[in-house]
Amino acid sequence: MSGFDLAAFLPYQLAVASARVSRGFADLYRAEFGISLPEWRVLAHLAGSEAVSVREIHARVDMDKSKVSRAAARLESQGLIEKRTHPEDRRLVEMRLTDRGRDLIERIVPVANAYQARILAELGPDAAPFRTALQTLLGDRT
Repeated sequence: MSGFDLAAFLPYQLAVASARVSRGFADLYRAEFGISLPEWRVLAHLAGSEAVSVREIHARVDMDKSKVSRAAARLESQGLIEKRTHPEDRRLVEMRLTDRGRDLIERIVPVANAYQARILAELGPDAAPFRTALQTLLGDRT
């Protein structure tokens, strides 16, 4: 045997923890608001920006461009975002929230904050050092 313990391997632990936490939150917003994980990530990113391209969202939320594009198409069909051709570079499409999209974000944010508070409470006194360690691992990529 190699002596390798997958369960103790930090990248594996991070991936599993991330998937569980993300799935728990996804269950909430899917049930209450009818949106998928990629749609949530696009909406959340747009909530903090004026106009953003698919390329920018892809780089920030760590999702394939095709997933971002499909999520954006669904959100546009639901009237939650609008797309416009970039005025200076016609190859780029900018996206922004519609009023309806902003209303949805306003309803989701309290759910997101409550979910985060629950996770932090589970971590107890380890929450602050854990967040510091995550920031170290994420570096400038957040």
